[in-house]
Amino acid sequence: MSESILKALMHLFAVVAALSDQIISESGRSIVKSYLSQHLKKDVAEDYLTLFNDFYDFYQRDQNFQIKGVLPSTSITNSETLIRICNQIKVELHRNERIVVLLRLIEFTFIDKVISDTEKEFVHLVADTFSIQEKELQNAFVFITGEDYDKIDPEYALFISREETSEIDELEGDWIERNRPEQTSTDKKIIRNDLDGMILVLHFSSINIFVFKYTGKQKILHDGQPIIPEKFYILSSGAILRSPEIGSIYYSDIASQFLKPESDVKIILNAENLEFRFKNSINGIQSFNFCEDSGQLIGIMGGSGVGKSTLLSLLSGQLAPDHGKITLNDYDLLDDRFKLKGIIGFVPQDDLLFEELTVFQNLYYNAKLCFGAYTDQAVLQEVNRILQDLEINDIKDLKVGNPLDKYISGGQRKRLNIGLELMRQPSVLFVDEPTSGLSSTDSENVIRLLKEQSIKGKLVIVNIHQPSSEVFKLFDKLWVLDKGGYPIYSGNPVDSIMYFKRISSYADTSEVECPSCGNINPDQILQIIEAKKVDEQGHYTSERKVTPEEWNQHYKQDIEPGIERIPTKNILPRSMFSIPGIDVQFKIFLFRNLISKITNRQYVLINLVEAPLLAFILSYFIKYFDGVTFAFSANKNLPTYLFMSVIVCLFMGLVVSAEEIIKDRKILKRESFLNLSRSSYLNSKILYLFLLSALQTFLFVIVGNTILEIKGMTAVYWLILFSTACFGNLVGLNISAGLNSVISIYILIPLILIPQLLLSGVPVAFDDLHKSLTSRKYVPLIGDIMTSRWAYEALAVEQFKNNRFEKNFYELDRRISESSFKTTFLVPRLINVLEECERNMDNPAYEPNLERNISLLKNEITLLGEQPDIFPFEYLENLDPELFDEEIVEETLDYLNYVRFSFQNMVRESQQQRNSLYSALTDSMGEETLIELRKNYHNDKLSDLVTNRMEVNQILTINNRLIQKRDPVFHIAESNIGRAHFYAPFKKFNNQLYDTKWYNLIFIWGFIFILYVTLLLDLLRKFLRYFEIARLRRQ
Repeated sequence: MSESILKALMHLFAVVAALSDQIISESGRSIVKSYLSQHLKKDVAEDYLTLFNDFYDFYQRDQNFQIKGVLPSTSITNSETLIRICNQIKVELHRNERIVVLLRLIEFTFIDKVISDTEKEFVHLVADTFSIQEKELQNAFVFITGEDYDKIDPEYALFISREETSEIDELEGDWIERNRPEQTSTDKKIIRNDLDGMILVLHFSSINIFVFKYTGKQKILHDGQPIIPEKFYILSSGAILRSPEIGSIYYSDIASQFLKPESDVKIILNAENLEFRFKNSINGIQSFNFCEDSGQLIGIMGGSGVGKSTLLSLLSGQLAPDHGKITLNDYDLLDDRFKLKGIIGFVPQDDLLFEELTVFQNLYYNAKLCFGAYTDQAVLQEVNRILQDLEINDIKDLKVGNPLDKYISGGQRKRLNIGLELMRQPSVLFVDEPTSGLSSTDSENVIRLLKEQSIKGKLVIVNIHQPSSEVFKLFDKLWVLDKGGYPIYSGNPVDSIMYFKRISSYADTSEVECPSCGNINPDQILQIIEAKKVDEQGHYTSERKVTPEEWNQHYKQDIEPGIERIPTKNILPRSMFSIPGIDVQFKIFLFRNLISKITNRQYVLINLVEAPLLAFILSYFIKYFDGVTFAFSANKNLPTYLFMSVIVCLFMGLVVSAEEIIKDRKILKRESFLNLSRSSYLNSKILYLFLLSALQTFLFVIVGNTILEIKGMTAVYWLILFSTACFGNLVGLNISAGLNSVISIYILIPLILIPQLLLSGVPVAFDDLHKSLTSRKYVPLIGDIMTSRWAYEALAVEQFKNNRFEKNFYELDRRISESSFKTTFLVPRLINVLEECERNMDNPAYEPNLERNISLLKNEITLLGEQPDIFPFEYLENLDPELFDEEIVEETLDYLNYVRFSFQNMVRESQQQRNSLYSALTDSMGEETLIELRKNYHNDKLSDLVTNRMEVNQILTINNRLIQKRDPVFHIAESNIGRAHFYAPFKKFNNQLYDTKWYNLIFIWGFIFILYVTLLLDLLRKFLRYFEIARLRRQ
């Protein structure tokens, strides 16, 4: 007994002795002394007898207690003095201890085999003060006094005794009773025909404890300690009543008689020849058979790496067995998994908590995802119920944090993790290492929580490592696995020690509990299993005395034949689990993610400050002054700003999303176990990241463009940079979903960004790349798959073409550029080629060049004939080496002169129109205003870049074509499938011209869509897994 119980008893015994002075008189002290000597050691009994004497003498001297507090005419229940005494005692006692104190008090008052009215009234006062129900009090009186056990409510009593036999004249009635239609009986019995007398078990349902007493003469042990007949004992969890005559009666046998399952449907979990092997390994689970029903707490023990977690994964349906099958009420675990939805719960060893959310929020959003049919009020009620059941209501508003940054204890974290599964009330619950990293007290509390679930009718299977004695006794059954996944024991936990001792030929086979304290050392199991042989020198070897295969053989001989198949009905319990629609899941995921982010102040601050700070650093340091005052047109660092803006936004989008999925991976595993929508989860992440990127790029553009005085381009810049950041978001999400560690992700980020830098066409011109990559006519294919190229090109072309100054003249400037290029470069080059062919057409050595040059002439003249206002060349078909002669030379020369003349006229007309437009703008705005307009909106360095002004070779000969390198921003590409040179103003697709800004944005969002599909299909992870499997196969 605990100190608090003993002190309370001495206090109450003294009160009873004082109240019952006429009955007990001077023998009171001797009665207490006798009572203490029966329950305590001599020295301890003397201490508490002294305490009793002090209390007794105090009440004997207290005239107020003797006269005013309790008079013969005054009811004890109305005595303020006694009520005050009882209240003082009550506040120091747990409700379990109050029951023990009450029973000891009744036992003490009945020690003389008589309970006076005064004593009985006082006991009622104590029970009332202790908030003990009247029904339980009456059961306690009958249980202690033994007057008539039939008066105990049969719902709360269990009788362990011999089977009643019928006399000859009662056989007919006995036959009738045995063949009576089955009815539900409230009488609870366990038959032991060799038991002398009877064991009576009384259940106090309000606190779910059992007390028992034995009325016979046999020697029966309770947790290794002998039972004194007619004395009551508390039946602790995992306790065993044992004697040679009756064998063992387990706590689970007794508790199951009082079990009131929450569901009327019994759960039967059955496995037949269950086997599993990891690829390229002998490890896994060897042939395992079992049949377990609901209302049990089953523990799985074994050394590290024996397959305990693997077995749980198999039983919960997360792994498919190689052989055999698992059924639940005759439903196959894999084939009928949708029918079993909500029936099975799984709590992994790792945390399933959102660190930035509170305890309440973790439960609330979990409930929203599990109870789609519930109203908000019903969800709140369910959350509050779990908070009360888990006894964590006082911490519901605390942030969960992480194991290193603690806000709640480890035990509270573990209970909260279990609560996430218990909330949806699964009928079968699997828990992996629930006590890992917890103190002994927290471990016991967690296992007791699971024990309560088994008492409610659930089947709970737990993977446990190094349990304490108290935890070990809480299990109803124990499974033991050995290396290689061999099952070597299945049965009562306490009996397991005797089983392994017997096989290992220990002398003390029957000694399980400590003789003095009744504790059990579960570590003995693994010590016996893994015992090593000793060599000739007396040293332990690495070889075991009994191999896993040998232990398994004993298991198959001694235990497996006794496994009985429990009859089952093909019915499943009703599940409250109901997944909401994917749209509702999307909203829940989104709000959960938003709240978890908002509560992290550091995260919010960094993400809000990062973009404007980078914009400030970038724009401030490259703001070039050509003189005293700043002029936008003279800022030669503008192209650098455009390019770095693209890279910065790509980087921000990538970094902010790189950990979004990998940090939720454990939670995602559970949510996939619940069959929640992965697409809803991903869409919620994408929407959140897009919103964040929209804000970041807006702040970046506002700050950077303001400092560099970029005017009229805010919306366009934001749209392009936002699209770039979104691309980064999808890249980050893909690598976050595909890679296995955060370190790998951050190692990979430079490998993603460097190609975007190098192959964007800015640091290294596309024409200057390795000759195997570049085409010189169009952007090489390697550049076409770089988002940085599309984003930067869109910014550069848009800034040049559509600023408030240039957009007035762009179309005319383009015509002038194209026409002047043809008159200045193209046609003269064609004439030179034609004259060269004329000079060498009779030279046999020139024949290869003749064919090539005539092909070039034909290609270019064909394209010239397709120009507006230019007639096609009527002798085009005669441009052939076989038909080439002086006449064709003359006709071709005349045609080229005609073309040159026509384009010269176009140049003059376009220049006149441009001059007229400039004059009109000067008249309407004023010359100074127009000059100021150009100064504020047109950038000279960007103009030089997009017109390729610094290029020496304005025209190149490649593959029988003349390629224009001059003025790329004015030149429209010929390709009809969208390919073009760098800085092309338009892209041509299906004979339609598309503005570069919109075409490039479509391309960027096309990349985003492709990445979205790869994310939905989890292609990166599957791709990496495929190569890993291939590598393992080669090994």
